[in-house]
Amino acid sequence: MVAAADLEAAERVVAELREACAARLDEVAAAMEAEMRAGLREEGGSKIKMIVSFVDNLPTGNEEGVFYALDLGGTNFRVLRVQLAGKDRRVAKRDSKEVSIPPHLMSGNASVSSAHFPSVVLILISMVSSAESSFQELFGFIASALAKYVAAAGEGDGRQRELGFTFSFPVRQTSIASGTLIKWTKAFSVDDAVGEDVVAELQTAMEKQGVDMRVAALINDTVGTLAAGRYNDEDVVVGVILGTGSNAAYVEEASAIPKLKLEGGELPKSGNMVINTEWGNFYSPCLPITEYDQALDEESLNPGEQIFEKLVSGMYLGEIVRRVLLKIASQSSILGDVSHTNLKTRFSLRRCCCVWHSGLRTSPRCTMTARLT
Repeated sequence: MVAAADLEAAERVVAELREACAARLDEVAAAMEAEMRAGLREEGGSKIKMIVSFVDNLPTGNEEGVFYALDLGGTNFRVLRVQLAGKDRRVAKRDSKEVSIPPHLMSGNASVSSAHFPSVVLILISMVSSAESSFQELFGFIASALAKYVAAAGEGDGRQRELGFTFSFPVRQTSIASGTLIKWTKAFSVDDAVGEDVVAELQTAMEKQGVDMRVAALINDTVGTLAAGRYNDEDVVVGVILGTGSNAAYVEEASAIPKLKLEGGELPKSGNMVINTEWGNFYSPCLPITEYDQALDEESLNPGEQIFEKLVSGMYLGEIVRRVLLKIASQSSILGDVSHTNLKTRFSLRRCCCVWHSGLRTSPRCTMTARLT
């Protein structure tokens, strides 16, 4: 039986959180719209980058052929092979493989303990590791997995295949198949990649692995989500990601993008252009930032950045819940003894779903799908 004092202490924490989050959504929407318009006017004019994707036509559903894709955007990446069969059959066959990225390749920090090797060996390791940048190592690992996947598919007709590259990080795109990395988000922090052309690096890595493919398109996962939606429904105009991170892409009138500069100075014939908003970096004083959000941001790899994403995306929601539960546990015994659990370990609730019933006072229940031990 839960003691009344413990229940009241837990309720106070939840009430404080509810009050801190009681922002007017119309104020948030108005602030975001203002930032989006500023981002369309000029580069660097807003925290929301509003990146021109160079995609001015979306799928119709009539496409045919075999297509490969590489999807990099989180702690795993996927390689896919899809056979499209036109309007009547659509996706005739689809196959994919997911590969986990070693943590040291995501951070660019491969460490070797001096306790296990003599100094001369450490010098040799240092010489070998310095020959290739951490960015090259990351893309070399990806290209190696792609090579194995293509070999397993057994396509030996001698034709060069085209590859669609979904790269779910902020990129300053210069054409449909080229773009330089602006910055990493989520758990990535490979510093030597910033400012580099990600397509050129992938193309080089594939050539080293003997993969005869050409990157035909570089897109963000949000643009890909929009394209997939349009493939099945011609009325789709917005794609939204609510996963490890959060982002949105939409179809904008090309004439409404003052910063749009295309070769020849002409607008696309379609009259449209897909915009990758990168809304994860949105910030406004009207956002309901709590003590938990603030502490999480300060301890993150990128403090002061991707604030909106840290409030809503899957990578951070479990951590916010953990911090709330930890405060409840410090002021109440309603959760029992948590000293022998992982509740004090950061990001131990990476994937969780919490429901605190609104009838807490009369019917105290807390349902949580997560592993604490």
